[in-house]
Amino acid sequence: MMSTAKKLNSKINPKYTESWLPVEQIINGMIVLDSGEFVTGVKVSPKNIFIMDRGLQDNTIANLRNLYNSIDFEFWLLIADRPVDIDVYLSRLQILYNNATNSAIKKLIMQDINKANLFMSAEYNVVDTEYYILFKEKRMELVQKKLHNLMSGLATAGLQSTQTSNNDLRMVLDNYLNGGEQTNFGTVM
Repeated sequence: MMSTAKKLNSKINPKYTESWLPVEQIINGMIVLDSGEFVTGVKVSPKNIFIMDRGLQDNTIANLRNLYNSIDFEFWLLIADRPVDIDVYLSRLQILYNNATNSAIKKLIMQDINKANLFMSAEYNVVDTEYYILFKEKRMELVQKKLHNLMSGLATAGLQSTQTSNNDLRMVLDNYLNGGEQTNFGTVM
């Protein structure tokens, strides 16, 4: 039988991630920490520089080097995999299949459905790779300035970026805290 002190201690210090993680909330594309600091950053759209000509490659790398050398604050480069969700695509294919009258068209649509299901199987583990530059800051005006400088520097290098969204930050936390396993929460019917 568990002692009263142990029961009380287990209620005060539960062994859940939320107990030690200093996250107060995620709002407006920022993680608000218990300390009052904000963690935010930019999501960088991937670009394959190896299909560019040599001059553009060198220019992109030089501009990225200049950006990294101009950053005068602590930052983290993160690469995270997000599972690809093609449920909407599969639903549309199913509707097309149901509405098709020609058997040849039905056969082609069914081949697409089967291929999509194959890619979503555990064997293939299809993911989108996402790239982030995150930082921590206490003052909101510095948050905005740092975001602007990062996005401008990335644009100079020919890369598109946007401020992280709430969903991006939840995915990053979920990815790192759960070993890359996706947590699915749904409505109970």
